[in-house]
Amino acid sequence: MKSFKTLKEDLIQNRWRILTGLAALLIVDVLQLLIPRVIKHSIDDLTSGEISPLRLLFYGIQILILALGIGGFRYVWRYLLLGASRRMEKALRSRFFLHLQTLSSSYFSRSKVGDLMAHAINDIESVRMAMALGLVFIVDTIILGILTLCFMVYIHPLLTLYAVLPMPLITVITLFFSRTIHHRYEGLQKTFSQLTEKVRESISGIRVIKAYAQEKTESDKLSGLSQDYIRRNVGVTRIWGMFFPLLLFLSNLSMALVLYLGGRLTILQSISAGDFVAFMSYLGMLAWPMMALGWAINMVQRGAASMDRINRILGEKPEISDASEATASGLLKGKIEIRGLTVSSGNGEPPILNDIYLDIQEGEKVVIVGRTGSGKTVLCHLLVRMMESPHGTIFFDGNEIHRIPIKRLRGAIGYVPQDTFLFSDTIRENIAFGRPDASSEEIEGAARIAQIYDEAMGFPSGMDTVIGEKGITLSGGQRQRVTIARAVLMNPPIFIIDDGLSSVDIQTEERILDGLETYLKGKTSILVTHRIAPLRRADRIIVLEEGRVAEMGDHLTLLSKGGIYAKLYWEREMEEELENEKF
Repeated sequence: MKSFKTLKEDLIQNRWRILTGLAALLIVDVLQLLIPRVIKHSIDDLTSGEISPLRLLFYGIQILILALGIGGFRYVWRYLLLGASRRMEKALRSRFFLHLQTLSSSYFSRSKVGDLMAHAINDIESVRMAMALGLVFIVDTIILGILTLCFMVYIHPLLTLYAVLPMPLITVITLFFSRTIHHRYEGLQKTFSQLTEKVRESISGIRVIKAYAQEKTESDKLSGLSQDYIRRNVGVTRIWGMFFPLLLFLSNLSMALVLYLGGRLTILQSISAGDFVAFMSYLGMLAWPMMALGWAINMVQRGAASMDRINRILGEKPEISDASEATASGLLKGKIEIRGLTVSSGNGEPPILNDIYLDIQEGEKVVIVGRTGSGKTVLCHLLVRMMESPHGTIFFDGNEIHRIPIKRLRGAIGYVPQDTFLFSDTIRENIAFGRPDASSEEIEGAARIAQIYDEAMGFPSGMDTVIGEKGITLSGGQRQRVTIARAVLMNPPIFIIDDGLSSVDIQTEERILDGLETYLKGKTSILVTHRIAPLRRADRIIVLEEGRVAEMGDHLTLLSKGGIYAKLYWEREMEEELENEKF
């Protein structure tokens, strides 16, 4: 039960529902045990020949009242106990999702989405079943089993002993099969995760699959996983198929013993006919707790295995989180200082960034250029703490970055990453993602600055056009502009664009830069680019080469030096001229 410690707070919150539900379950069990007593008295009266139609009606009314009570209290316990399990399921799923959002990017790079989906659906469902029906079966087994045995002993102790002889075998067999099922269920869950991940990957990459005409190959791969999933399911079903006949055989064995021995006692008048019928009824009731115990153990084992997997994820610590010294308060203004920043990949290769010193003033427009792999994107990730930097190397307004709460830091930066991501929602909702409370005028204003408004209004539903998963219905340039509009809407004091204009044409890029020119006045902006247009507009250009600051200055100064920047600039200008000639 250590696995379920995570649910302690949820159990406490739902304690009154659970306790009231268990009390209702106890009442149902007691009422069920009273029905054979009523039948016993009616049969004894019938065999004695001293019963009247009115008294027979009275027995019928008693059974009707008991049945109504059983139905009413059964509704109460099902509503309370199953309802409590649903509330706990919701709380656990919310906790699981919120925890996933705190984990660092590196965790998701080594975890499959299909596995996480299986945990969020199947595993949490198994935990719910353990906390709902598993709990009910265990309590019901204890209460109903003990009370039934008490009623049977009251009728005839020795007959009870004979009747229960095969019963322990039912529990032993159930435990054996439960363990086997548990191991097979583990494999089944793993296969389900692989199947889920393959389906997700195939749907996400459907355009690539079609482009390379690999539909048959992907279908065969999925078919193989489906076949494995079926095989494992059949394996579990085969165990269940052996399990139930054995249980029924042992239950009927008890019934045969009681029928023979109890029948003789009735003939010898050691017990009355009514007692014999009541005893047979109790024996039928006793078979259920013996079977339910095995099911309960199986459910709890499944739930525990699932809870263990969930606990392993909940136990993952985010690599990037607010430290105890994260106390800096107030709005960030935009001054950024970098002091001796060195970042290594950790695999023995040269540092990604090596001894970087930079002072970026409030309101300054900085452009960072460099060849692929020079460390530009890594520097952006460090500034927004998507990657962790060494202590004492990055400062905002004089505050060391680790002293600034993450939410406050990222809320002060409008970040346009290199890899754009849009949600399967409307253009309007995607732009408003960082500010859900923004007005329509503000959203449309941001869209105009990013030069996406006119194109969006050309769609049938305008800004309310649903753009599909990852914005698949938009072009690469349109996706980038929606992402820029999202950052613009936040109106932060610091603006970082990591190669966020690479997919737009040169004319559109100029219009976006014109719109941003006014918007970025007074804001600190850092633009990573491979394009020429932003370079002439920068207050300062920083050239990174093999992780070091190779050159720094304004456009004309760097161009006149004839160094790395000048070479990159002329190479890019020739490329853009060739692109213009093509069109």
